Amino acid sequence: MYAWISLHALGALILSRMADRLGRRRVVLFSLVVTPVCSLGAALSTGVGWFIFFEIFAYAAIGATFASSFVMLAEALPIETRAKGQGFALFAISAGGGGCVILAPILAHFGWSWRWLLAVPAAGIVFVPLLIRAIPESERWQRAMASGAADSSRFYHVFSGAYRRRSIPLIIATIFGETAGAAVASWPFYHATTEVGLSSAMTSTVMLVGGTIGIVGLAIGAWASERFGRVRSIVVLGLASVAGTLGYYWGPPAHFGSPVLWLIVAQAWLSAAGRGTVVAGNSAVTELFPTALRGTIMGWLTLCAAISAVSAQIAIAALAKPLGGLSNVVGWLSLLAIPSVFIWGFFMDETRGLSLEAAAGEDSSEIAAG
Repeated sequence: MYAWISLHALGALILSRMADRLGRRRVVLFSLVVTPVCSLGAALSTGVGWFIFFEIFAYAAIGATFASSFVMLAEALPIETRAKGQGFALFAISAGGGGCVILAPILAHFGWSWRWLLAVPAAGIVFVPLLIRAIPESERWQRAMASGAADSSRFYHVFSGAYRRRSIPLIIATIFGETAGAAVASWPFYHATTEVGLSSAMTSTVMLVGGTIGIVGLAIGAWASERFGRVRSIVVLGLASVAGTLGYYWGPPAHFGSPVLWLIVAQAWLSAAGRGTVVAGNSAVTELFPTALRGTIMGWLTLCAAISAVSAQIAIAALAKPLGGLSNVVGWLSLLAIPSVFIWGFFMDETRGLSLEAAAGEDSSEIAAG
C-alpha cells in the first residue's frame, strides 16, 4: 500500500508544473479542495483499492499545496525575511503533524477508529471560501506570464543550460538526503517500543515532548540561513541531525538509568537539526531557479522524495536481519545524509542576501539559452 500511495509524487509533479503554467493561486486552491474530498473518500472507503486511490490523490494535492506555498512565500517576502517565512510555513506543517500525535492515542483510548484522523483534513473544506478571498496570485508569476517566460518554459528546462549545473547535484543530494530522512522518520515509534521496551503511551510522550522542543530548529534554521548562509546552514545542521539520529536509533546504552530521558533528548536534537536543515534547504531551492521553473523544481524534488522513501523501506526490509535489527539499519541509512550535505557544500551556489532574480540568474535569460 505504501509503495502504491507513493505514486502521488507523479501527481504532485504535474500539479507543481501547472503552478508555473497556470498560476500558483489556482493550483493551491484546487489542491485545497481535492485534499478534504479525497481524505473523506479514504476515511469512508471499504476496500484497499479505493483507500489507495483516494490517498494517492490526497497526497498529490498536499504535495502541490506545500510546494506552491513555499514558492509563493519566496516570491512575496522581502530578501531579509524569506528564510523566516519558510520557517513559519514548516511550523504550520509541524503543527498539523503534532495534531496527529496528540489525537492518535486519544482515539485509541476511547476505542475509536484511526480513520477519524482523516476527518481533520476533510473538515478543511469549510475554510476554502475564506482562502479563495485571502490568497492572492504571485505578482512575480504574473510578470513572468506577461513576459511570455511562463508559457515558453517546459518541465525539462530545469536540466537545460546553466540550470543543469544546479538541478543535477540538487536531485542527487535530495535522493541521498530523503532516503536517510524517510528511514529516520518512519520508525521512531517502533524503536522506542520494540527495541527499547517503552509503552505506547510513554513513546507518545517521547515523540510529543521531543518533537515540541525540536520546533526551535525552525527558528535556528531561519536565523542561521540569514546569518551564515543557506549552504553553510545545510551542511552544519545536516551533520548535526545525523548525530542526533545515531543517538536515538543506536541508543540508549544498555545500562543507562533513564531511557525515556535519553530518547527525549535525542528526539529533540534530531528534530531541531532536521527542521533547521529543511528551512535552509527550502530557502535555497526556491531561490536557485527562476519564476517560470520555481514550482517545477519543487515537483521534481517531491518525486525524488517519493522514490527515496520507497527505496529506504525496501532497504530496511532487506537488511534488517543481516545487520542485526531494524534500528541498526536506520542508523546506517541516516549516514546517507553526509554525502547529501557535502554535495550542497561543494556544488550549490549561495543565495543569501540576493534578490530572487539575481539568485536565479533570471536576468540572463537562461531559459532561452537552454
